[in-house]
Amino acid sequence: MGRTGKVITGAAKNKVDAIWQKMWEGGITNPLDVISNLTYLMFMRSLDEKELEMERLENMLGVEQPHIFPETFANDRGEIIAGKEIRWGSFKDKRAEDMYHIVDRFAFPFIKTLGGSTAFSKTMENATFGFPAGKPALLEKAVTGVEELLADYDEHIGDLGDLYEYMLSKLSTAGTNGQFRTPKHIRDLMVQLIDPKAGELVCDPACGTAGFLISAAEHIRKCYGSEMTADQWDAFAGTNGATPQFNGFEIDQTMLRISAMNLMLHGVDSPDVRYLDSISQKNTISSKYDVILANPPFTGSVDVEDIDKGLRAIVETKQTELLFVALFLRMLKLGGRCACIVPNGVLFRSNSKAYRQLRQQLVEDHKLEAIIYLPSGVFKPYSGVSTAILVFTKTNAGGTDNVWLYNMEADGYTLDDKRDPDEKNNDIPDIIERWANLGDESERERTEKSFLVPKQEIVDNEYDFSFNKYTKTEYERIEYPPTSEILAELDELNAQFAAGLAELHKMLEGDF
Repeated sequence: MGRTGKVITGAAKNKVDAIWQKMWEGGITNPLDVISNLTYLMFMRSLDEKELEMERLENMLGVEQPHIFPETFANDRGEIIAGKEIRWGSFKDKRAEDMYHIVDRFAFPFIKTLGGSTAFSKTMENATFGFPAGKPALLEKAVTGVEELLADYDEHIGDLGDLYEYMLSKLSTAGTNGQFRTPKHIRDLMVQLIDPKAGELVCDPACGTAGFLISAAEHIRKCYGSEMTADQWDAFAGTNGATPQFNGFEIDQTMLRISAMNLMLHGVDSPDVRYLDSISQKNTISSKYDVILANPPFTGSVDVEDIDKGLRAIVETKQTELLFVALFLRMLKLGGRCACIVPNGVLFRSNSKAYRQLRQQLVEDHKLEAIIYLPSGVFKPYSGVSTAILVFTKTNAGGTDNVWLYNMEADGYTLDDKRDPDEKNNDIPDIIERWANLGDESERERTEKSFLVPKQEIVDNEYDFSFNKYTKTEYERIEYPPTSEILAELDELNAQFAAGLAELHKMLEGDF
């Protein structure tokens, strides 16, 4: 079940940009609104493609297959339409006014009903059709653009997801709650460090557009797909009554709908993604997940009254960056693994005892395995914040022996606002290789990019996780010639300059 298919080309990206521009010109200027509306259209088309596949199977096997579209569909106004009329293949070639009527009154309401009472349908409850009623031509242009864009991707569902990731990459500004999209290559790195497996429950308590869940799904499909059981595939997809393998929480309804669509485009049919403020009192989940992958928002502090008391029992603080790490510890099963991104302040701040308290807990009460220090340009252009990846296992009984530190200097992209590919400077393959061979790390010098630090040394440094606390800087002695030699060289250069100047004067006198 490994992924194959075509690379997302510049031509395909140009088509996305062209559709984006048309929607912008048509008055849909919020990037999230653009992506939401394009997602709905992509989803409608993907449903029709699945229906066509079922019809082909019926014709080939002579056995009735489950269908997506009903014989007829009635909207909440009591209006009835034939199910075939709300399929993409039917309305995509209609006049702009007729297309708008069908999509607005029937096709869009229909997709909101899918899944019955699943988490997906709940995320869609308050979704609205975002194309202006007075501009049916704008919808026609978007439908035509999506059709042209996706025509070559019918056989490559994984690539469709990758194309969708490009759309998400156009979210180039940080959200109002300190949220910003984690680059795919960083997500993939974190997934490889944790290695989620078939059947393990995976969660991102601040899922955004579900990037971490998708990276985890891709990893499981690639590494374990060939040996997965039918029950494990049901859990993967969230079908046939199985507990969904992929779980996410988000406080932004628009992002939540995008995440549900994004997962479905990546083959996760019924993910458990839902509206929930993870650090609030409404979240009572404990000891449930095998894997947590996250880049939680760093908003400073929150309302004390709304913070779950169980979290404050772990760490007494209002700082969200600490509360989320405490949350991960609570939500993980014993033996559960976490890779999360934290701002550098979590590693060394000592002006609040909560920071030291949390670091001490990770070292003494659980198994802190690795700290990977990211270059500050990783999250540009949205943010220049300095961050690190924490990797740990929940044990409630200690287990920290040696902690692996890696100082990443480059991630395969330029560290400016452009973030252009820079394949010559990429530490990620080295990180993955060294992580797979940690036994060799004990021999490394403290002057290298990575090395192991004994637990006792961290304790002796009062649980300070700063890289500079443990690295060794070597100063190279540079020998300079004696001052007399330098002065002699300067005298010779001055003499050469004077001789040249005198010759120039003679040449000029000869001109007169």
